[in-house]
Amino acid sequence: MIADRARFKIAKKIERLAGYRLPDRAFNGTMLETLSSGINFDSFDFAVREQLLSFFNDFLRCNCRDTPLCGCPEKKFAQKVLELRENGLDHRQIAAFLLDEYSIEIFPADVLSFLEDSVHVLEAISDIARLRGSPRLAQSTDDHIRLIER
Repeated sequence: MIADRARFKIAKKIERLAGYRLPDRAFNGTMLETLSSGINFDSFDFAVREQLLSFFNDFLRCNCRDTPLCGCPEKKFAQKVLELRENGLDHRQIAAFLLDEYSIEIFPADVLSFLEDSVHVLEAISDIARLRGSPRLAQSTDDHIRLIER
């Protein structure tokens, strides 16, 4: 999954504030729990604080009982990448946006690979929808495929 490739550029800063070693992967359970546990965001400079608050608001807010280890952050991240692509950004621009907005580093090639895999999954869903007699679902997946491939 694409979330497994996402790394925090500011992981060392978070680690220093937390007082213990943390992995640099943004969606690692330990990192997510640290960010959700009431870490003092005011200790960071303005830019870092804004990036972390954006990350928290966009990916860590859910009503699941097991939050943040419920899987929602990873799904929301994948959805965000697809949304960015459907809005016209290419894989390099998506990687740059994630770095600017959330301080998440990800290789553009990983984004491209994820988008290609997503198209294959959507094609399979479209084929199955047609076989099962669900033309609206098939059309919806075809629309998403067109937006991703453009």
